[in-house]
Amino acid sequence: MPDSVYKIIEIVGTSSQSWDDAARVAVERAATTLRDLRVAEVTKKDVVIEDGKVKAFRTRLAISFKFEG
Repeated sequence: MPDSVYKIIEIVGTSSQSWDDAARVAVERAATTLRDLRVAEVTKKDVVIEDGKVKAFRTRLAISFKFEG
C-alpha cells in the first residue's frame, strides 16, 4: 500500500427512526460532497426529546477521507 494521508472530520446525522438510520443519512450526505470516504466511527449517540417523547435520534461520526495528490 502506498503512503497515504487522511483527513478526519466530525459530522452528525439525524433521523426520526433510529441511530443506525442517522449514521446512514450522515454518510450518504457526506459522500455527495467528499470523495474517497474510508472509515466512519460512531463517537456519540443521543436523542432529541420533546414533550417527554423521543423526536429524533442523532449519531455523531468521525469520518475519514483520503487527500488527493
